[in-house]
Amino acid sequence: MIYIVSEIQSNGTTASVITNTYADRNDAENKWHTILAYAAKSNIKVHSATMLTDDGYFIKSEHYEHESEA
Repeated sequence: MIYIVSEIQSNGTTASVITNTYADRNDAENKWHTILAYAAKSNIKVHSATMLTDDGYFIKSEHYEHESEA
């Protein structure tokens, strides 16, 4: 099985998606948690991580929303 971890960064009008694939679930979990560790302190408006399998099965997703600096 292949695990897919996607990082999504959005400023409210545009978004970018960075995708990584892993053959080992523990490696995928490590990447998922690493993304969220950075997302917790980022200045990106919406910063999220999603994990699923290569057959489209959703495993988990989490995000952080930050206020824009004035």
